[in-house]
Amino acid sequence: MSELTPEILLRAYGMGIFPMAEHRDDPSVFWVDPKRRGVMPLEGFHLSRSLIKAMRRSSFTLAINRDFDGVVAACADRVETWINAEISNLYSILHERGHAHSMELWEEDTLVGGVYGVTLGAAFFGESMFSRRTNASKMAMAALVDRLRHAGYTLFDTQFLTDHLASLGGVEITRSQYHGRLEHAMAREAHFIRPEVPTLQDVVQRMTQTS
Repeated sequence: MSELTPEILLRAYGMGIFPMAEHRDDPSVFWVDPKRRGVMPLEGFHLSRSLIKAMRRSSFTLAINRDFDGVVAACADRVETWINAEISNLYSILHERGHAHSMELWEEDTLVGGVYGVTLGAAFFGESMFSRRTNASKMAMAALVDRLRHAGYTLFDTQFLTDHLASLGGVEITRSQYHGRLEHAMAREAHFIRPEVPTLQDVVQRMTQTS
């Protein structure tokens, strides 16, 4: 493909496509437009009893954008990854421009879990997540869903549906269904960083009250 810029990347998300690399050391990037799209229904996130108990007892601290680049680097720190240097750099630029955000879990001064993605209108395009402690990625996802609910989002795009996402309530929809939801979300406004950052205990209380 031709040189990928932040502007092109945002236009691509608005059209329902996203970039990937074959692996970390592959300099090339290709576009993906799945026939079946993974989404996380904002009112359908599954909080298991064990996750509720873990979150209520957890001493982890939630943060937004405290170390966005650190989250991306942690997500890429695995044997198989589609995040190469160009993609990492582009997301960093989008973050600086207010179009990419991270939900993070901290254990004192150590980043132990998180998820990041791109935002346009009322759509959040989830990119990747990581975990360095038991249940950390699940807790980050729960906090992210809570954030999207309270910040005015209508679409949480997970790109693909993995077993992990399905266990949390993720579903698959057709490409045409996805584009309809994307069009609706793009016509609305949402503000990712506006609501106050809650505790994990606050997240559990709000989600169990509304589930």
